[in-house]
Amino acid sequence: MIPQISRVIQITAVCGVVSSVLYYLLCLWGAAKFLREQKAAGEGVQALPPISILKPLKGTDPEIYESFRSHCLQDYPEYEIIFGVNDPNDPAIDSVKELQREFPVRRIQLVVSPQILGANVKVSNLAQMLGEARYDHLIVNDSDIRVEPDYLRRVTASLADSRVGLVTCLYRGVAGATLGSRLEALGISTDFCASVLAARQVERGIRFGLGSTLAFRRADLEKIGGFASFVDYLADDYELGKRIAGLGLAVKLSEVVVETYLPSYRVREFFAHQLRWARGVRDARAGGYFGLVFTFGLLWALLAVAASGGAPWACGVLVFMLLIRLAVGVIVGWSVLGDRQVLKQAWLIPLRDLVAVVVWIGSLGGHTVTWRGDRFKLKKGKLTRMAP
Repeated sequence: MIPQISRVIQITAVCGVVSSVLYYLLCLWGAAKFLREQKAAGEGVQALPPISILKPLKGTDPEIYESFRSHCLQDYPEYEIIFGVNDPNDPAIDSVKELQREFPVRRIQLVVSPQILGANVKVSNLAQMLGEARYDHLIVNDSDIRVEPDYLRRVTASLADSRVGLVTCLYRGVAGATLGSRLEALGISTDFCASVLAARQVERGIRFGLGSTLAFRRADLEKIGGFASFVDYLADDYELGKRIAGLGLAVKLSEVVVETYLPSYRVREFFAHQLRWARGVRDARAGGYFGLVFTFGLLWALLAVAASGGAPWACGVLVFMLLIRLAVGVIVGWSVLGDRQVLKQAWLIPLRDLVAVVVWIGSLGGHTVTWRGDRFKLKKGKLTRMAP
């Protein structure tokens, strides 16, 4: 009986290894296509419409001022930056005021929106900030995003095509001092962005947005019901992209890569953040999320080694799996995203992948998420605030 169970486990593990290898090859194919597009992208002659950048805030992030400041150094003729908070005593306000003092000629506005329109306070802020925006081309990005001076030019270029409804960007994580922060940065650069590139190949495009950059037209936002239409959803970036794609417009992945500066997470904070992200993806893209079990290559290879009693063929499979996984991490992280820390931290990729399995299993067992200190129940993508 035991040999038969071992045999079944070995066969299952080999199937998992094969599916994982196919997935990694798909990631590499997606990375190669993205690199070709980056190389082919050029300035050309383009319209430069005035832009309103909307940045909802809650609390502070690492190096938040420098991230804000990067938006004031854009090589772009006309744009404004609107920051929004819900709490008039939010600590991020100090950085906004300092920015206004350093860049008095820039149109930098702070909007305090005490009214809470739904469970997602970020989207609630956006709905109220929108009324202060002058322009019809809009960019929303997260408070911890840092950009290069040509960011606006390059991102908005795709919106010159009337068939494109939303432009979004990949991003690389800049880690803090803790192991949790380094693991999250590795996850972004070697796994998450790889999965976006793979999804783009499978679906022949993407139908979602990333919070690193959401560039779109006000008219298209109005057609989907405005920000208020998804003010109770956790994955607001996903919903915006999905709904604009539902208008028959394309969602374009820009060749621009931006940066996000990560906190120095303690262990509890790291797992809370990972669970929030995992459960958000599970609710938004359930089929794809459950399909992740077929991409856990290292887990399947280790299971093959254990079930076979360390047979040479299984050890060979494990070595091969490590090599192809590292190849995906280096090519996506280093070549596509320009993450110069990937090589130094590559030895942590196996640990990061095993932690991801633990998070995936944990995400299946509940519907509670913690977001910026508040606890919510998540059901069908929507948030319900829980009592403290």
